Amino acid sequence: MTRTLAELSEKMRDIDFTVLSTRTNGGAIAARPMSNNREVDYSGDAWFFADETTRMVGDIEADPHVGLSYQGTSGFLGMRPFFLAVEGKASLIRDKALFAEHWTKGLERWWPDGIDTPGLLLIKVSGERVHYWDGEDEGELTIAAQV
Repeated sequence: MTRTLAELSEKMRDIDFTVLSTRTNGGAIAARPMSNNREVDYSGDAWFFADETTRMVGDIEADPHVGLSYQGTSGFLGMRPFFLAVEGKASLIRDKALFAEHWTKGLERWWPDGIDTPGLLLIKVSGERVHYWDGEDEGELTIAAQV
């Protein structure tokens, strides 16, 4: 059974962290955990704050193709594993109005100056393809066809 983007978004609601993968200039794949901040009315875009001096930002500047990996549970009492892999393109945003729109209080742990933190930027990952595994149910969808 093919799931819709809205159904996948519902399953993602309790997943706080994702792994964001980039390709380095040497061709290796680099991955790091990123907080989703539980902003999971997922419509194909995911948003993450970062410092512009990180290797991840340099990787995205060189090659915007990225991957996001999510893992959670599903089914009765969360007894079944749920996995989601998103393939997409990242863009780097330095717009304080968008910072304010996506800011949550928990982010102050890393950036005590909030949206006025020097070097702060927002990474927007626009998903293009999603592959999911929900127990024995597996499928793939193209996001542009779902939005």
